[in-house]
Amino acid sequence: MNRRNLLSAAALTAASYRRVLGANDRVRIGLIGCGNRGINALLKGAMEFREQENVAFSAVCDIWRQHAEEAAQVIRQQTGTEARQVKAYRELLADKEIDAVMIATPDHQHCIMLTDAVRAGKDAYCEKPLGMDMKELLTCVDTVKRSDRIVQMGTQIRSIPSSMAAKTFIQGGGLGTVFKIEQERNGVKPYWHNYGERPLVEGDTDWRAFLFQRKYRAWEEKQHTGWFGHRDFSRGAHSNLMVHFIDLVHHITGAPFPKRCVTLGGTYVYRNDGYTAPDSVETILEYENFLVRYSTAFGTGNGNYLKFFGTRGTMDASNWSGKPFTIDTKGAKDPLPAESAAIPEVQSDPHMLNWLKCLRSRQQPNAPIDAGLAHSVAVILSDEALVRGRRMVYDSARRVVREG
Repeated sequence: MNRRNLLSAAALTAASYRRVLGANDRVRIGLIGCGNRGINALLKGAMEFREQENVAFSAVCDIWRQHAEEAAQVIRQQTGTEARQVKAYRELLADKEIDAVMIATPDHQHCIMLTDAVRAGKDAYCEKPLGMDMKELLTCVDTVKRSDRIVQMGTQIRSIPSSMAAKTFIQGGGLGTVFKIEQERNGVKPYWHNYGERPLVEGDTDWRAFLFQRKYRAWEEKQHTGWFGHRDFSRGAHSNLMVHFIDLVHHITGAPFPKRCVTLGGTYVYRNDGYTAPDSVETILEYENFLVRYSTAFGTGNGNYLKFFGTRGTMDASNWSGKPFTIDTKGAKDPLPAESAAIPEVQSDPHMLNWLKCLRSRQQPNAPIDAGLAHSVAVILSDEALVRGRRMVYDSARRVVREG
């Protein structure tokens, strides 16, 4: 190693050392994406632990002017400090005083923004889904893995105590052989309708920046405000809502990737509403030892459930808001005895606190980049099956999605 490389290595070591000194070192965080999720979940979630973990909020970034102003106001009211407002996320990443970023932008921007954040030396918390495209996904995952940055995926359901307890219970054989997992997640109307009803004039945002890597088209307010329902920016419920479910499947069972997938879906209720995402979808994914079924239908709020089926009983995880999951042994091939038909409690930190602690310990968080890879492969596989009308296969050795 020559002198220049030696000095660079020493500087990196010193920088890394400063990050883990302890509670007297303040971690400075920037927020990229100041919509509902960015403010009410990420920003306020981190603020809950700001004194405990000694964090400060240095900058907020959003192309939508009112959103950035609201985030800055929340920081001002909660902390008494001023956060710098910027429109271009790369300007925020160039700020050497910022240690970590929270990314809560539209789905189609996640991979590239996370890649850029890690390359800029920032730790990151990134909302789900991580990827909509295999090429962007693999570039992002490989960039994170080559770095020493701490990255947490925004799949917070895996960190609640009931999820952690279910993981211990099922991987310990408590449910016997798990052979099928299902979620039915319905709603009266598509969630993107409420977002699309928000008013926005072109002068209050940056339309080109919103489009990001997508093909340019003339200003369209509803594509910006209701991006959840436009397939250029978010494929639909199977690539957005399903992420929490499929991540929970991976977390609890320990399974890495699905092998094969078939999907059917379309728009049957909310026709001619100006959106391109399907209002109903049914997808089945095959793993090494079990089947997974996910279904969403907009037009009814009835029929919601999430269950793990095993030879010793069925675990009901429908209420994942923090209440313990329950076991039903009725109809089981080899039912659990009554005294064993309960899941022992497990304690765990909230997802955001877990990430903040890991910024100092430099340990991997509960939902590291591999979790983002796994959930993204599942939703990309599901969507490709829908679009092509064919069974799709994931080749984990070559990291490709193909027909098969």
